[in-house]
Amino acid sequence: MKLIITALSFTVLLVNPLNAQDYVFKVLANKGGNTVKIADHPKDWQPIQTGTTLNSDDELRISENSYIGLVHASGKTVELKNEGDYYVRDLAAKLGNAKSSVASKYANFVINKMTSNDQEDINKNHREHLTITGAVERSVLDAPISLKMPSSVEVLSKEALIRWNDVKDADRYVFTVKNMYDEVILTKELTQAHILLELTKSPFNTEELIIVSVHVKGNDKIYSGNYGIKRLTGVDADPILKELEQLSVSLKEESSLNKLILATFFEENNLLIDALMNYEKAVQLSPDVEQFSIAYELFAKRNGLQ
Repeated sequence: MKLIITALSFTVLLVNPLNAQDYVFKVLANKGGNTVKIADHPKDWQPIQTGTTLNSDDELRISENSYIGLVHASGKTVELKNEGDYYVRDLAAKLGNAKSSVASKYANFVINKMTSNDQEDINKNHREHLTITGAVERSVLDAPISLKMPSSVEVLSKEALIRWNDVKDADRYVFTVKNMYDEVILTKELTQAHILLELTKSPFNTEELIIVSVHVKGNDKIYSGNYGIKRLTGVDADPILKELEQLSVSLKEESSLNKLILATFFEENNLLIDALMNYEKAVQLSPDVEQFSIAYELFAKRNGLQ
């Protein structure tokens, strides 16, 4: 009986080795008439789609003025923008042997979101955000101007990009920041419908919580409600920072793919301002690749930030 069990175990390992990879790369983004030649069908060049899996012996053909973004099984990414043929094994060899389960996990989250055919539920990724006061919630719902963020939110990054819906014929906005004691610590006039706050610098660096609002200069009837922003620090931030550090090792390059994976990391951790900033950077780095803009739009829809 022992001999039979041993033989069966050996057979299972041959059929399904523990270290086997299901793929070498997956296609995360694609623009243009790019094609792939599958190793088992060497005479056929097939169109590439987001989510396509590539194995070691496959070959890619990048057409003129095209783009393809790949994520390796290790979680590392590759962007191809130059016309020509590429062997998958050669692309993989350039990445080295280092693996990151964290990077791979969030890269798969991106693929699942970009290839899902399900109807988007805008409340799907909502959480119970930090509640400042009931008045904050009510003022946000009733106000003519909406900031593109939840009424109360936590932020991990040193900066926070705040956007709001642009008001027709508005020449200037007045952006106001108060502390938790309702004292005004900053007032700034702006011509554009956004502002970047450096949270580690004065007057924000000593505040545990800030409350922001905006109104059209000269017309106090066109205003936003109060939105609370809390910097995530200490023991609450530690596990997220630890995972972010592991993720960043695999995402060192400033690329759209890496920003998209980082955006997904922040979104999955309910840090929506951090996520928004990375979605925007992904679009800015590859403005002609529609899939990054679509990913940004779906993020906004999922989280009610439109």
